[in-house]
Amino acid sequence: MCWIVKAALLASLGHVSLASAANPMPPVDPDNAIYEVPVEPGVSYDDVVTSLKVVSEGENFVNPANFPIGEHMKKRGQDPHGVLEVRAFCNLGLGAEIMLDHPEFVVFAPCRIALYEKAGHLFLGLDRPTFDLKNIKNPTPRAQHAARELEATLINIIDKARKGDI
Repeated sequence: MCWIVKAALLASLGHVSLASAANPMPPVDPDNAIYEVPVEPGVSYDDVVTSLKVVSEGENFVNPANFPIGEHMKKRGQDPHGVLEVRAFCNLGLGAEIMLDHPEFVVFAPCRIALYEKAGHLFLGLDRPTFDLKNIKNPTPRAQHAARELEATLINIIDKARKGDI
């Protein structure tokens, strides 16, 4: 079996990524609500979308809504300049741990991952749950722990998606 067929087979099983030798993930900036990563060269928009679907389900997240903002802008006669879409993800187990103590945190739910283009490159961006929690006065330790776990899992999802892993 040729190496391309083997790589495709392994990628379909989630053992390797479609991108060769992926760049390391950038560090999280604790002072920024947005965590942004470029999609690896050779990974298509469709690869990213498929990966988001498969990997998020494997992490017990649901994808209750997608917002094709760029398409809506086009329908209004506006040039979206790289704006593609926002995908909503929810893990009610983790989210509930926060909302049980701080019901107002629901304004940040569900979690959002955006796909967009800048300077001709595809990016994934995440609204960080731990940063959102900074807007809650005196968050409980349970809420802080859940937000950290939620964010770590979402970062893992976008790490795999940027490489086209499934």
